[in-house]
Amino acid sequence: MKLSRPVSWFLLAFGVWSWFIWITFAKNLWQDGSGLAFDDAGHPTAYFWVHLLLAVASFLLGTAIGVIGFRGLRALRGGAARPAEATASGAPDGDSAAADRAAVPGERRAGSRN
Repeated sequence: MKLSRPVSWFLLAFGVWSWFIWITFAKNLWQDGSGLAFDDAGHPTAYFWVHLLLAVASFLLGTAIGVIGFRGLRALRGGAARPAEATASGAPDGDSAAADRAAVPGERRAGSRN
């Protein structure tokens, strides 16, 4: 599946946003002075663990989405160079099998009858 450039940029931006938001949230949770995240003895409460789990899960999902966006952009950039390489080898655009045959003349391919 090929992603469009705007969709890839959106996914990458979402991943960066996720890093910023959820790391900031986890820092604020860790430094909470309201008494919600830590009890009087300084031990983490259920509120702390639930919100830490939420932050970690959201951070990981945001990272995965950002990676998909990055790969989409990289594929779009790499896809523009491929037809030029095939044309340079003497094969018509998009004919990678012909490009392979042109790149290695005289080599027998598996399954060929020559």
